[in-house]
Amino acid sequence: MRDIALVTGASSGIGKEFVRQIAKKYKGLDEIWVIARRKDKLRELKKEIIGTRVRILPLDLMKEESFERLRKVLAKERPTVRILVNASGFGISGSFEHQTEEDAAGMIRLNCEALTRVTYLVLPYVSRGSFIYQMASSAGFAPQPDFTVYAATKAYAKSFSIALRQELSGHEVKVIAVCPGPVKTEFFDRAYEQEEMKFYKKFAMADPKRVVSKAIRDARKNKAVSVYGFTMKTTRIICKILPGKWIAKIMG
Repeated sequence: MRDIALVTGASSGIGKEFVRQIAKKYKGLDEIWVIARRKDKLRELKKEIIGTRVRILPLDLMKEESFERLRKVLAKERPTVRILVNASGFGISGSFEHQTEEDAAGMIRLNCEALTRVTYLVLPYVSRGSFIYQMASSAGFAPQPDFTVYAATKAYAKSFSIALRQELSGHEVKVIAVCPGPVKTEFFDRAYEQEEMKFYKKFAMADPKRVVSKAIRDARKNKAVSVYGFTMKTTRIICKILPGKWIAKIMG
């Protein structure tokens, strides 16, 4: 039985960085399974990883058949999943009424439903001492006008992660909600297709390497939530004293 890590959203951004750092910091793994739509990007990533075998699963988690394929691969291979990273997701900025129905529903489907279903499919193969990283966001700490649906999906991811952590505590499985603010990834290229990102948000953007490194450190410390930039205490204070529109400007 092989020990593996499984990372969704592995073709770019946070997911890609998780693959890089897992390969360096967890030498005992037999394989890293990488999931994303873009097979060419996964192939590029595979060439970059030295010392750990990378298995490419080109799945589109917006499509029903992808979950059945993942189910079958897991049932056939029966790996021990030491690390699960749910990093697939996207966000669209702007008022809800000006978003397309497809975009609004798509955020819910990928950020909430896909995260939940991948976790469900993988959970039978998770063992004691394993880690589950769920990509949430600082946007999930409070409602955010102009990031209405996205912030709501990340509130779900955070809540789901913390509750699942409690349920799995007796099995010594560590679940962590990763809640960064703005990060320098392709995510914001798509999120701000319809409007220009404010200069202060560009200035505050974090390096994905630091976000992932902190998440791994926090998981090893058995923390429930990893917030890069703002501390948990500061984040809660901001959410209490500032109007939602200002929270969105600062943290979304």
